[in-house]
Amino acid sequence: MAVVMTMRWAGVTPEQYDSVRDTVRWEQDTPTGAVLHVASFEGGALHVTDVWSSQADFERFFADRLAAAVKEAGIEGEPETSFRPIHRRFVAPGVTGAAS
Repeated sequence: MAVVMTMRWAGVTPEQYDSVRDTVRWEQDTPTGAVLHVASFEGGALHVTDVWSSQADFERFFADRLAAAVKEAGIEGEPETSFRPIHRRFVAPGVTGAAS
């Protein structure tokens, strides 16, 4: 079942996020089960909203690819993460593409 994953990770900077993104290359080598990723920063924290085909897909991606890059970027602590089943998804007509 598809899920929405939300994450808040206090203390993560845009530079650390970009370092992890460049190392993991998830935009070029899309992880199995990844559907959508949105990241923002507010109040000294990274905020992420993702859509995944399953919670297990995200957990596998984190363990196999993301965790090592997070450590390499010097990110400390643990994120606050939650998963909820998707009730409905809407994509506006004409919306395509990846990074912006």
